Amino acid sequence: MRRFTPVILALLVACDDRAPTTIVADAPCRSLAFENTRFTVCAADPARDRVTLVIDPALRSLPALAKARGEHGAQVGFAMNGGMYDEAGYPIGLAVADGKRLTPLNRNSGTGNFHLLPNGVFSAEADGWHVRTADAYAALHRPVPSMATQSGPMLLIGGGLHPKIAPNGTSLHIRNAVGISADGKAHFVISDQPVSFGRLARMMHAVLGCDDALYLDGAVSALWDPVNRRIDTTVPLGPLLVVERVR
Repeated sequence: MRRFTPVILALLVACDDRAPTTIVADAPCRSLAFENTRFTVCAADPARDRVTLVIDPALRSLPALAKARGEHGAQVGFAMNGGMYDEAGYPIGLAVADGKRLTPLNRNSGTGNFHLLPNGVFSAEADGWHVRTADAYAALHRPVPSMATQSGPMLLIGGGLHPKIAPNGTSLHIRNAVGISADGKAHFVISDQPVSFGRLARMMHAVLGCDDALYLDGAVSALWDPVNRRIDTTVPLGPLLVVERVR
């Protein structure tokens, strides 16, 4: 497992046709550049925000989610696609919404990014938000969390790069991920340009201070950022992660 060396980085505001055209002060989402690649990063704090998982065959796009929320959309800090799914839009791994387990933990072997083991789980629990490997999550024997979504692969594990991920591979896509920093905040990231797994992971560690991070998906990745009036449209999505300010 590779560990990253801390570096001093310049954060540059940047935008393109997927990125917000206006950055509002104190907004949850901001733009930055890392190694000549543009990203949008949205921060959430369990002390004031709530994260929920939406799985609904009628809500397979962020515009559909925004329309369904209507006047309640003002409470949404941001939302993005939240894990891998089958053709019908249902998660292929663990999914917990409103404290109810909808699909079980998937520890099967297989092909594709989800099965590039170890994969992992992002969960909202009584003691905060966590990103763990699927095996670590299975070993907890805790009550069912209020929210959980499984995806893969893990990008960062204990500060080190996933052992099967190259530092900067040749597979480049728009990608999104979630990581947890030392202060317990969650950082939801979407690249605004095609990026490798390794560069995405390196940015989350070096810039955001995440020791553990989970890949959510690629190519289909999308963000709804109401404050900056950004709402991405892609192919039909599956699970959606919604972050709301509640305190």
